[in-house]
Amino acid sequence: MPSAAVSWKDIRMKILTILAAAAVIGVGPASIDKGPVNVMTLGTFHFSFPNLDQVKIEKGDQIDVLDPVHQKEIEGLVDRLAEFHPTILVIERQPSRQAEIDALYRSYLGGKHILGRSEEQQIGFRLAKRLRLERLHCVDEWGQFAENVRTLVEAEGGPEAARFEKYFIENPDIGKKFVRQPIFKTQGIIAELRRMNDPESIRKSMGNYLIGVFKYEEKPNDFIGVDFETGRWFNRNLRILRNIQRIATKPGDRILVIIGADHLNLLNYFFECSPEYELISPLPYIK
Repeated sequence: MPSAAVSWKDIRMKILTILAAAAVIGVGPASIDKGPVNVMTLGTFHFSFPNLDQVKIEKGDQIDVLDPVHQKEIEGLVDRLAEFHPTILVIERQPSRQAEIDALYRSYLGGKHILGRSEEQQIGFRLAKRLRLERLHCVDEWGQFAENVRTLVEAEGGPEAARFEKYFIENPDIGKKFVRQPIFKTQGIIAELRRMNDPESIRKSMGNYLIGVFKYEEKPNDFIGVDFETGRWFNRNLRILRNIQRIATKPGDRILVIIGADHLNLLNYFFECSPEYELISPLPYIK
């Protein structure tokens, strides 16, 4: 214990000196780190076609994943994903629904629940059961909007909100958007997933969030469109990452993230940059 004559300033300087020395010789938190966790992201389309995204799939272009031909495809997909040996499964559902998903999964394990059409159940539940996992982790979030955006969006019926909505739907950048024409109906689910998880396709999808409503200005030279997209997409995916970080891991754990393909344009980059994770491509597993 320091003597009473030693000031807090002296103690603080001593601590900083020790930390600086530790950083130089490579001791401290980094030396006891358990190493990066392997994480594989599987970008998907939404199997139940809720059409809540900006790009809608017309009824005639949809498929029924419960049809025997697609069920066989999904079963084969699960077989291949099992070869990654994930110990943690992450799905695009909000943490507020964790108890609901847990109960539904237990009901499925007990033979009381027939799988619905969603990718969380068709892929996630099947795979979790195969691997004898106790649960699937819900990590989805909505983004946090800045006050100026929240005021605009909440002003339903007002002229500002009407102008913003019109621009969102009919902006001059519509023709510049990167749009994948679905091939699941003609070439199957696996072919669609391979294309969605292709690095070039993921990179191009990022561009959609840098045009259109991103460039909207309520007043000349303001940043209302930038602030909107910051909350809607960038903040949302950072929050999803934070939820994944909250999942306790141990050495040897392997995470599989099953999520809408557009999320990969940020999540994959986050995982690539993070010292906590090692990003693994799903492409070798979905041949």
